[in-house]
Amino acid sequence: MSIALKQVFNKDKTFRPKRKFEPGTQRFELHKKAQVSLSSGVDLRAAVALPHGEDLNDWVAMHVVDFFNRINLIYGTVCEFCTEKSCPVMSGGPRYEYRWQDDHKYKKPTALPAPKYMNLLMDWIEVQINNEDIFPTSIGEYSGSAVTIRNCLVYLGHTQQTQTVFF
Repeated sequence: MSIALKQVFNKDKTFRPKRKFEPGTQRFELHKKAQVSLSSGVDLRAAVALPHGEDLNDWVAMHVVDFFNRINLIYGTVCEFCTEKSCPVMSGGPRYEYRWQDDHKYKKPTALPAPKYMNLLMDWIEVQINNEDIFPTSIGEYSGSAVTIRNCLVYLGHTQQTQTVFF
């Protein structure tokens, strides 16, 4: 097995612990439906379409958590190779540079090394996911959190196409 492949399956190398859906809950059932549709190799737009009779907020929230877990896994495989020296800027190729801004330390968009940017991003997403006001664990108790949930997807996706789908 190659070194890169071993990194993918090394549970100690993941960036963050994987968020789990509690068996027996509605979100667990939604997650199972999503796994079936995403592994079918069909049209992705159809694969993430809201199943008939399901709540849109719960469906989107489940996908945010799932996307967060997948990004953690992917980042966990490359984080040791992307240091502040080797990745001095968070970029999406030669044409795009991402700058961090928050309400605390970085009041204005700030260029950061990729590892620092990713740590801040994943910390921010994790705080949002753990916030009961944004991602309630009880089904159907959402209170105007759609903008924050949408932003989680946009920040994790970091592409114009992702933004186009959600705006």
